[in-house]
Amino acid sequence: MMEEKMIQEQFMKGYDCSQVVVSHFAEKMGITEDLANKVAACFGGGMMQADTCGAFTGALMVIGLKYGHYDVEQLLAQKDVMMAKSAEFKKKFFESRNTCNCKELIGYDVSTPEGFQAALESGRMMEFCPALVKEVIAMLDEVLQ
Repeated sequence: MMEEKMIQEQFMKGYDCSQVVVSHFAEKMGITEDLANKVAACFGGGMMQADTCGAFTGALMVIGLKYGHYDVEQLLAQKDVMMAKSAEFKKKFFESRNTCNCKELIGYDVSTPEGFQAALESGRMMEFCPALVKEVIAMLDEVLQ
């Protein structure tokens, strides 16, 4: 399990929540950390517009990597499994959170320079976000079994 301090260190290096989630599972999903970070790069900070939480979208990317439908001969069966795993993750997430909206979760609009700075200065981003990433990773550990 990834500890909050390690997650904070990743944030301090400049990685976003989505990248931390996906790269944590990279080896298990058969991809490199570099590729994981590239794929997840546009999803941090609620897709860089304080919209859907990056940890949330990162989790869905991981589920897609493991259960995504791609084989034409098994497409519908694979899609059923992927949808079930996705629903399982979402159920777990919404049991502890009433939203997956970044702005609502953090309490700041991190898509603006002023909002991002305020979230940093308040300590909210470096306290709340790593805790949420850790929680999402734990949820994924259960869902991916």
